[in-house]
Amino acid sequence: MSPSEITCKAALATAPNVPLEICDVIVSPPQKGEVRIKITHTALCHTDSYTLSGQDPEGLFPAILGHEAAGIVESVGEGVTSCKVGDSVIPCYQACCLNIENVQPCKFCVHPKTNLCQAVRQWTGCGIMKADEKTRFRKASDDTPIFHFMGTSTFSEYTVVHEVAVAVVNPKAPREKTCLLGCGVSTGWGAVYNTAKVEKGNTVAVFGLGAVGLAVIEASREVGASRILAIDTNPEKFEVAKKFGATECVNPKDFANEKIQDVIVKMTDGGVDFSFECIGNVDVMRAALECAHKGWGESVIIGVAAGGKEIATRPFQLVTGRVWRGTAFGGDKSRVEGPKLVEKY
Repeated sequence: MSPSEITCKAALATAPNVPLEICDVIVSPPQKGEVRIKITHTALCHTDSYTLSGQDPEGLFPAILGHEAAGIVESVGEGVTSCKVGDSVIPCYQACCLNIENVQPCKFCVHPKTNLCQAVRQWTGCGIMKADEKTRFRKASDDTPIFHFMGTSTFSEYTVVHEVAVAVVNPKAPREKTCLLGCGVSTGWGAVYNTAKVEKGNTVAVFGLGAVGLAVIEASREVGASRILAIDTNPEKFEVAKKFGATECVNPKDFANEKIQDVIVKMTDGGVDFSFECIGNVDVMRAALECAHKGWGESVIIGVAAGGKEIATRPFQLVTGRVWRGTAFGGDKSRVEGPKLVEKY
């Protein structure tokens, strides 16, 4: 029996800077290479708020936001082989086309140095599905088509995603926790293990103590970093940061007459081995780079800045050995690495 349309509740983003509207939507059956998921748990990421603010150059409206979730496969489309009805899954905004029967992996997924799968990117960036270049959502009241968001759209009781964006995980793992692996936790852990490759005894500075920053701290602790500096302008976050593994907490507001990068350089005898920017602020990105140690320090940009923003520093900062790099989803090949992280839990 073929899947039929489902009517369910969703939080609809109708326009920039307009509160989400809870309404009935119609979710179409999955087509070739697609999976329909019943979302059981979804988290809120700053990127959702960023797109709703209108600053996202790829932001489309009306749309169903949400990209950090967990759920159960409700139905699958033609040709889907890597998951089945009833599987516990994490929808992945960063797709991965490895290890799928009859799917030729893209050169990005095959390459060991990146996770930027291109299998469906040109369609997810336009809020549509690859099979027919249309959306699977309609507003129940007037049949208005609704765009997908980041290929996931998890602020809906049911969603349709590409097979390459579905990570099958251990059904025993609590979905109220595995949902966080859809973005923040995986990004932070991956930035430490895949992008920076932090080692035991290294010193680390983390700018921004949201979910991503805390995940960076936790992973750095597990690696065995000797010092982990947690930097934020909100001191109420410091207690939690220390529970996750921060050895010291720094509030830039306590040093009104000094640049925070200069403060950290003094605290660490020349700078840290690795720094991570987890906010999306270009000025903080510069500070993170400039607090990295001359000769070998590396700074990783994780936060997404507003459209049109540019980063800047003196070229001499790089000439003298510092490395500036970025990461998306922590470099994790989502469908492959996500289940491993669940097993680690």
